[in-house]
Amino acid sequence: MEGGAMVLADGGVVCIDEFDKMREDDRVAIHEAMEQQTISIAKAGITTTLNSRCSVLAAANSVFGRWDDMKGEENIDFMPTILSRFDMIFIVKDEHDEKRDTTLAKHVMNIHMNALQATEVEGEMSLELLKKYIAFCRSRCGPRLSEAAGEKLKNRYVLMRFGVREHELDSEKRLSIPITVRQLEAVIRISESLAKMQLLPFATEAHVDEALRLFQVSTLDAAMSGSLAGAEGFTSEEDHEMLVRIEKQLKRRFAIGTQVSEASIVQDFTRQKYPERSVQKVIFTMIRRGELQHRMQRKLLYRLK
Repeated sequence: MEGGAMVLADGGVVCIDEFDKMREDDRVAIHEAMEQQTISIAKAGITTTLNSRCSVLAAANSVFGRWDDMKGEENIDFMPTILSRFDMIFIVKDEHDEKRDTTLAKHVMNIHMNALQATEVEGEMSLELLKKYIAFCRSRCGPRLSEAAGEKLKNRYVLMRFGVREHELDSEKRLSIPITVRQLEAVIRISESLAKMQLLPFATEAHVDEALRLFQVSTLDAAMSGSLAGAEGFTSEEDHEMLVRIEKQLKRRFAIGTQVSEASIVQDFTRQKYPERSVQKVIFTMIRRGELQHRMQRKLLYRLK
């Protein structure tokens, strides 16, 4: 993607596919465009600044082709500086679901079998009317946060930051997607956008609630995805607490730089009524993080950090 695409999209939306395959030079250049909405140019003795006031919709693949819950932030090959500039980050997983796969296969086959007879199907609102409505909202409405909505958002942001800090202390690692003032500005933009869709002069507490819900199911969930709670098969709070207990006990069991038999660890935990599968899951996760390492033909566990 050349820098010209951002300038040409001034006042609109720029869509970027294969975002993960962008050249390193372009990744650096996009920082200014997404932060200040301008692009600085210095070529052939000409130094100028061009506007790039556009929204960015980008799609990227994970490092391993498919999202691996056990590898956490290793799935994302982006610096936190560029991730924090996106208002919302959604993780789209290719999960196996027989009913969903059948529906999708039927839809694709139907497109190919009836390609000649295919006609454009209108929804509840025609595409032309929808375009006019969006243009009208953008030109006539510029809502701002109401005082009550601003106060609520401030309190929720403080709680959100506290929750993230607690999560980082429990997992003993920094999140790949930091929760900063940029994320607070993102929630404000989403709240004002929701009010603009309704042609209202102020964003209310209801708009803030919906914006926080969207932020929770997108960016915040993506930031927390590297935790043991996100591991497949352990979604309840009780399971998460059990995994955290096993991990803390395992770290107390042997110090950094020492090694113990994996079989003896599993036996000790099963004697304490912990499920063997849970113990193996914690060991596997710690190996993925680089905290443990197999030695002696996978018979011993060596603690690295």
